Amino acid sequence: MDLDVRAFAQQSGHLEGEFALASMSRLADLAHLDSVASPLPVTWIVDGEERAVSGGEPQRWLHVTAQARVWMDCQRCLNPVEQRLSVERSFLFAPSEEAAAELDADIEEDVLALTRSLDLRALIEDELLLALPLVPTHEICPQPLLPPGQDLHDNDEAEAAPHPFAALAALKRGGLPN
Repeated sequence: MDLDVRAFAQQSGHLEGEFALASMSRLADLAHLDSVASPLPVTWIVDGEERAVSGGEPQRWLHVTAQARVWMDCQRCLNPVEQRLSVERSFLFAPSEEAAAELDADIEEDVLALTRSLDLRALIEDELLLALPLVPTHEICPQPLLPPGQDLHDNDEAEAAPHPFAALAALKRGGLPN
């Protein structure tokens, strides 16, 4: 979905809608397969604003809000874990790349170069990608975590087996292990 930011800001435009998660390929690639097939949409609202500046051209702003629910693989237990993403960002649009770079160093808000055709879906996807956790995990994993190669039913055998350093401990005490 392309947006003419200048016209949208001048009109104090308001748009809201939904995108299917599957239509956001970069986000969908990171999601668990069940999440991509889910009917839960990415919801978003975009508002345009033009602010008067004394002695200069008005500033053009986009205010973006987006929410999504994405299932990812827990990095502890490897089971799906739900991630609720919520983004609220404001973007100031500068007349050129050079002006954007200059302004970006001076203010906290995100600054982008004004373009005639802004890909709104890509902008929203970028912001949701930035909102993802670095390491998705459950607060408490639903299954106990086991060392690699160990099965849930191996616990009884593991407790009965001698500890690998028992012989070393016995030698330090001056005897041999049984």
